[in-house]
Amino acid sequence: MIMRSILALILTVTALHAEALYTNDFQKAKLDSVPDDLMVIEGQFAVKEKDGNKFLELPGAPLDSFSFLFGPKESTNVAVQARIFATSKGRRFTVFDVGLGGLGGYKLRVAPAKKQIELYRGDTLKTSAPLQWTTGKWMILKLQVQATEPAKFTISGKVWQEGAEEPKEASITFTDTEPPPRERASAGAMPYSGDPVLFDDLIVSRIATK
Repeated sequence: MIMRSILALILTVTALHAEALYTNDFQKAKLDSVPDDLMVIEGQFAVKEKDGNKFLELPGAPLDSFSFLFGPKESTNVAVQARIFATSKGRRFTVFDVGLGGLGGYKLRVAPAKKQIELYRGDTLKTSAPLQWTTGKWMILKLQVQATEPAKFTISGKVWQEGAEEPKEASITFTDTEPPPRERASAGAMPYSGDPVLFDDLIVSRIATK
């Protein structure tokens, strides 16, 4: 509980510093339900609790791609962050992601079987980078879209394990000339391991422009 309180404080301070547009740690959410401010696209998501901490859980079955939307409709100079817990089982590795711009927007995806993080726009893979991932650990994913020049957008992502410091440099970047969709943030997973996937500490924030 002490670690949870410290983490919540850090995330709150970070969100306030970056002008939080939306936050949700599920602590006030009703168990076995989905908060009204989330829009489930597909999947039997529900709030669960363990060791005094509440989170949003996606069951380990059936096996498919599941996601939900949250936060305001934004397109540029915005970031999304979430803590996600997933596992592997044998050679089966769960895939999970956060996104900006709705279903047709950008997604920062952790693909443990490939030992990679991947950046998608819609269903199109734009770029990838190496990643060392440990099963059964909370990971923090952060994705941002920033207008760096007229008609040019920089999409960057970071992934790090809970308890470690946030990397100063982006883990993956991509430059796009097509304006991003103005839609809500997203998070989701494909539970290939057969175990539940947990989501917590959702944050959508405004980022400073250069």
